[in-house]
Amino acid sequence: MLVYRLENDTLTPATLEQLTSAQSQDHLCILDFAALPAVYEQLGISQKIFEECLLEGNSKFEGYEGFDFIKITIPNTLRQDQKPGHICIYFRTNLLLFVADRCDFIQTLVENSLAEEIRIPRLGRIFHLFFEALTAADWLVLEGIEEELSDLEEALIVSVKDDFVDSLVGFRRQLLGLKQYYEQLLEIAEAIEENENDLLSDEKLRYFKILTNRINRLYMSVLNLRDYVTQVRETYQAQLDINLNYVMKIFTVVTAVFLPLTLIVGWYGMNLMLPEFQWTYGYPFVIILSIVVAAGTLTYFKKNKWF
Repeated sequence: MLVYRLENDTLTPATLEQLTSAQSQDHLCILDFAALPAVYEQLGISQKIFEECLLEGNSKFEGYEGFDFIKITIPNTLRQDQKPGHICIYFRTNLLLFVADRCDFIQTLVENSLAEEIRIPRLGRIFHLFFEALTAADWLVLEGIEEELSDLEEALIVSVKDDFVDSLVGFRRQLLGLKQYYEQLLEIAEAIEENENDLLSDEKLRYFKILTNRINRLYMSVLNLRDYVTQVRETYQAQLDINLNYVMKIFTVVTAVFLPLTLIVGWYGMNLMLPEFQWTYGYPFVIILSIVVAAGTLTYFKKNKWF
């Protein structure tokens, strides 16, 4: 297997001649998008696939007569400063082409494979190792999101944060992007399993079945996290209701305490000559009566645990 790392500053006619000759050998090519326009015709790639490769969009698989084309767009959440964001794969007999906006990830994968393998790996092996490496660390990312949600839920128990709604919206948007990504990646893995162009051996197809199960588990984990976000939002709403009920309880107690006092004020505020007006201790009596009524009301409420 011949391995090529083609970039704008290292692209030469000699490299192209070597790449397009020796058709009986396997060719593994790693390109950046800047180098693709100069080599796609020599590699036998059609204009349509070339233009499709340059367009960023949703991840997808397209099977054609004799070759497969895959486009993958990785969400920012999963890149972790290691993975590229946009990858295109062109796979046919004797040629596996990776085009990425960051080639170091694929280059490291190939170097590690060449160093570990006793024999030179075939293209199908590199193809499978790429998808394994692409999803290997995703569990850590999802576990990190789950821990952040758990911390947010614990903080909610202590106090209601002002930016809590913004945090929940951010998590929902993040998980929606992951859900769409894994749905598309699952469709790609299932399409690869069909192997319409017979590019993979039965052994590699067995590995891809395992990979499909892994992607499906990641997808289910994202769905579980979305349900967790919904539960946290419901907990937040319940906490708001509890706080509102407590405030309403305080207002109710205050109203209940001052209601008899209002009755006393209304009674002695009438424009009528009451007998108590002539009593020497009438004014102190009303003051003491008001204090006794307020204290008695508060004691009764406290005894019944109304506040």
